Amino acid sequence: MASLYYPKALMMLFFLTATLYGQGQVEYPYPVKKFNITLENKPVQIAYMDVQPESAPGKTVLLFHGKNFNGYYWKDVMSFLIKSGFRVIVPDQPGWGRSDKPELHYSFHLLSYAMNGLLDSLQVKKVYLIGHSMGGMLAARFAMMYPGKVEKLVLENPIGLEDYKRFVPYQTIEQLYQKEVSATYESYKKYQQSYYPQWKPEYEQYVQAQAEALKNPEFPRIARINAITYQMIYEQPVCYEWERIAAPTLLIIGTEDRTVVGKALLSDEDKNRYGQYPALAKKTQEQIPNALLFEMPGIGHIPHIQDLGQFKQALLTFLQ
Repeated sequence: MASLYYPKALMMLFFLTATLYGQGQVEYPYPVKKFNITLENKPVQIAYMDVQPESAPGKTVLLFHGKNFNGYYWKDVMSFLIKSGFRVIVPDQPGWGRSDKPELHYSFHLLSYAMNGLLDSLQVKKVYLIGHSMGGMLAARFAMMYPGKVEKLVLENPIGLEDYKRFVPYQTIEQLYQKEVSATYESYKKYQQSYYPQWKPEYEQYVQAQAEALKNPEFPRIARINAITYQMIYEQPVCYEWERIAAPTLLIIGTEDRTVVGKALLSDEDKNRYGQYPALAKKTQEQIPNALLFEMPGIGHIPHIQDLGQFKQALLTFLQ
C-alpha cells in the first residue's frame, strides 16, 4: 500500500511547496510574457512586460533593472511613461526575477546580446534606454554594442562609475557563494536600507521582491548565480569606454549615494574615499560625448523610488 501512496505524497508536497512559493510572490503590475532564446547552448526563457499606451504608441522605452532588483520596482515609472504615450518594455534579465536562472558565463556582453534578441523578436528597431544601478552598466554596454538601436540613454545612479577591482579585494566564486547562500530577509533589508538617507515603510515591498528567491527550492543554485553576477560587475568595468557612447545621454544622480560593490571589504578610510557619486558623475559626464547631468540633492541610490515626482520631471523633459 505504501508504494501506491508514495507518489501521491510527493505530488502533494510539490503542490504545497509551489503554492506557498506563489503566495509569497509580489504581483507584477502588468502581464508577464516570455521570450525564448538559446544562450551557451541552453534554452532560456526571459520574462518581460511589454505595455502599449492607449493612444498610438510613439517611442519605445526599454528599462534595465539593478542587481538586487527585478522588473517589479519599475512599476511606477512604467505607469507615467505609458500615460505619456510611450510603449514600455521591462525585462527581467536572465538570472533574475521571473526569468530562467541558468548557469552561464554571465557577462554584460551576453546580457546585451539577449536583450537585442528580445527587441528583434518584438520588431523594435530603436529605443530610449534607461538603466539603473547594475542596469546602468548593462545599458552602457548595450549602447556600445548596438549604437544604432539606442536613440537616447538614461543612466540612473549607475554602478561602475569607477573600477572596483582596483581597490576592492578579490574574492573567489566560492567565497562569494558562501555569502550569497547565507543571505536572509534581514540581510537583504539591511543592504537596501543603505540605498536611502532615511528608510520608509513603503520601501519594504522592494525587499520582499528580492527576497522571493529565498523561498525558491532552487535557492542554492540561485545563490551561485548571484555570486557569478557579482564577479561579472567586478571583472567587467565599463568606465574606460564612456567615449564610445554615441547616444545623447542623461545622468540622473542622487547625490547622497555612496554605493560601492564590495564596500564591506574596504577599510573605513577607503569607504569614505570611494563611491563619491557627485564627483564620479561629473567625471563621467565629461567623458561621454553628448551627456547631461541632473543631480538630485538629498536623494540616495534609487531616485525613481525616493522622489518619483522629480525623477519623472527630469526624465520626461529629456525624452520628450
